[in-house]
Amino acid sequence: MSKVRTVFLSFILCILPFGCGHSEDEMSIQELELQAQPGTQAERDRAPDGIVTSRHNAITRAVEKVSDAVCGINVTQIRESRRGSYYDDPFFRYFLPDLIPREATKSLGSGFLISSDGYVLTNEHVVHNAAEIVVSLSDGSNESAEIIGTDFVTDLALIKINVKNAPIIKFGDSDSVLIGEWVIALGNPFGLFEINAKPTVTVGVISAIDRDFGRQRNTRVYQDMIQTDAAINQGNSGGPLVNGLGEVIGLNTFIYTGGQSNAGSIGLGFAIPSNRILRVLDDLKKHGEVNRSWTTGLSVEDIPPMVARYYHLKSADGVIVTNIGGKSPAAEAGLEVGDVIIEVNGAKIQREKDIWRIIDNSDLRGGDQLRLKVLRDGKAYNVSLELREVED
Repeated sequence: MSKVRTVFLSFILCILPFGCGHSEDEMSIQELELQAQPGTQAERDRAPDGIVTSRHNAITRAVEKVSDAVCGINVTQIRESRRGSYYDDPFFRYFLPDLIPREATKSLGSGFLISSDGYVLTNEHVVHNAAEIVVSLSDGSNESAEIIGTDFVTDLALIKINVKNAPIIKFGDSDSVLIGEWVIALGNPFGLFEINAKPTVTVGVISAIDRDFGRQRNTRVYQDMIQTDAAINQGNSGGPLVNGLGEVIGLNTFIYTGGQSNAGSIGLGFAIPSNRILRVLDDLKKHGEVNRSWTTGLSVEDIPPMVARYYHLKSADGVIVTNIGGKSPAAEAGLEVGDVIIEVNGAKIQREKDIWRIIDNSDLRGGDQLRLKVLRDGKAYNVSLELREVED
């Protein structure tokens, strides 16, 4: 047995120098740490031009171009504090509104400068019921903002801060975006802008366009939305979605999440297209709101079976024109009493309520066009009917 022990110990002593020792060619830990030091500028200068220039691309150039115009928005909102059914009593709320308990809550969002004199664009839901708005800029300063105009329907708001020569972001053409092209979302998710006064940048592609969600329960209308998989999170609302040229093609507005257990981004974000923004921007700046009062001068009714037989119609689907105002848009479009409207904007019409449903799900204003398909004397005609704005 002692012989076996002696042989075993001899074997261990032989392999120790090879398994745990240091050969002359091996480096110590300290030497390895020295080798891991950051490269010098001289070493970077000696790097091949291709490697250096490849780090700069359309995305990095676009980010550099627009970052300084992105803002963080901090809002103090006044909300009603519901503490029991007593405060929900209609009599109490109507006659004693000042006694309804209210409390100040903090919220945050994003925005971006669109003029050098301080106009900032954001979502209406970011500044809704705001008692105080503070805009954080990329130079580290904070500026109080006033609301210039809001539009609840399109979920857009224009606010202003007192600055001069501010950096701005220019608008691009959202009608020309390509599905699959690279886009960049910038903003203030979770208030991270406050750490170093710089926006968070995420990159993705245009996943889809013309996403129509119609009128929501809260009466907002989300129409022609741009879908992207660029990460958008809480606090990104109101921030810009820009293309590779550094142009705003959308305003980040809402996301789909994985449910209550996952409130973050799952790659389904939606932005209001820039061309839709530009439709209301001038009204917000000049009037503080958007005028959606319009007229067609057209009266219609459902088609009773007897009338359908009289006009030799194959069915009672559609609506019949019963009156046209003089010098009205309907008269100028060439419509006549007795015409049967069977389609509006490409959607089939069965009853009068179908027309109102189409109008209700669209954000129509004076100057917009309704595309009608009309039956007259057994023949189908396409008619373009322009809505005429009615002054408030």
